[in-house]
Amino acid sequence: MERLQKVIAHAGIASRRKAEELIEQGRVTVNGKLVTELGVKVSSRDKVEVDGLPIYREEPVYYLFYKPKNTLSAVSDEFDRTVVNDYFPNVKERIYPIGRLDFDTTGLLLMTNDGEFANLLMHPRYHVEKTYVAKVNAIPTRENLLKLERGVIIDGKKTSKAKARLISQNTKKNSAVVELTIHEGWNHQVKKMFESINCPVVKLKREKFAFLTLDNLQPGMSRPLKTFEVDKLKNLAKQSIDK
Repeated sequence: MERLQKVIAHAGIASRRKAEELIEQGRVTVNGKLVTELGVKVSSRDKVEVDGLPIYREEPVYYLFYKPKNTLSAVSDEFDRTVVNDYFPNVKERIYPIGRLDFDTTGLLLMTNDGEFANLLMHPRYHVEKTYVAKVNAIPTRENLLKLERGVIIDGKKTSKAKARLISQNTKKNSAVVELTIHEGWNHQVKKMFESINCPVVKLKREKFAFLTLDNLQPGMSRPLKTFEVDKLKNLAKQSIDK
């Protein structure tokens, strides 16, 4: 389910703010009924009309993208910096990233125009695992890794249980490579988790999203998700509620 104004904006009728005005002006109906209050949510099965004309809904599309470094997880940027959508010049649908990776973080990012699907994977109630590999300026002890696994306090909140594994270490340079698997997606979460154990991140890459990997993709490359992958992600998210 998506907010009505978002559906209207996504169909290209108007901006989100203008769509809200259209609703309040009594120019929008859902399944033949006038809607004038904001906050109404609709599904893909609902018939939405603006000024008596049904809005066009794009067919849902799904992509797995290898986000390069120094790229914004956004559809546009007022400062003309590179954004992820710049790598999809031939995709006519209005796609956007599911969640985000930091500007300097690389790795697996999903792109779609399916709001219900995006919400399913981003909502905190659905425990979809994301796996990161971080190069850190310190060598974490086993106790450090256990702290990450049990949960640490960042921004006044405790993170959920995680999985942490030391991949390699360089005693001469006092650095290490660590794999961390989480299911949340707070702002700068991975970096802040490592900071909490005094292991600042110097390089970060997301290598897995649930069962999906980058395979043989290179930075800036993408591929459409297969139908069974989309279905599997949906089922995985819904099943995670009971865990």
